[in-house]
Amino acid sequence: MFTGIIEDIGSILSIKKSSGKWEFFIKTALAKAGIREGDSVAIDGVCLTATAITGDGFVADASLETLKVTTLAEKKTGTRVNIERAMGADGRFGGHFVMGHVDCIGTIVDIRKAGDSQRFSVEIPLDFARYIVKKGSIAIDGISLTVNEQRHNIFTVNIIPFTTSKTTIGEKNPGDKVNIETDIIGKYIESFLIKGKNKGVDLDFLYRHGYVKGE
Repeated sequence: MFTGIIEDIGSILSIKKSSGKWEFFIKTALAKAGIREGDSVAIDGVCLTATAITGDGFVADASLETLKVTTLAEKKTGTRVNIERAMGADGRFGGHFVMGHVDCIGTIVDIRKAGDSQRFSVEIPLDFARYIVKKGSIAIDGISLTVNEQRHNIFTVNIIPFTTSKTTIGEKNPGDKVNIETDIIGKYIESFLIKGKNKGVDLDFLYRHGYVKGE
């Protein structure tokens, strides 16, 4: 599991493509900070396994399914990527629950100044809009962000200068594709409600038993 707090901006040194997978060789300072063979590492929000470690980076494989549902298939040699190691049991939880399992690919439709920050508007497939909540959490290319507004399948997030300097988000332009992971808690609640329909579990049940709070 990850938290959406990016630890390093790495770069793709090479991509070896085969009929069954793509092998990415990624340069990162984190290779000297404790990445080990077999560790889970999030690359632009995509959870991959480090299959080999070198002095200045690591190798990770992406399956054809992963390439189909994420932006990894668009990456090229030299592309900069956000990197986060899986959170240790003794680590600080600075962002939100990020699984590294991308839900969909979003498209940046607008970027505009908002004081010292930038406001990004992102469009996602309509099927995933129900998981977006105003002031809720969302991961864009692995970055834990807060949803400012939502209208149908377009939502906005505010990017402060610190986030711009520590991630690749500042390199994005309107029209660019990004990996989107919605909050896992909402998906669990939806699944719980659907599976519990025949067992008397509904929203009122969740309120009465303290699972959901509100007016």
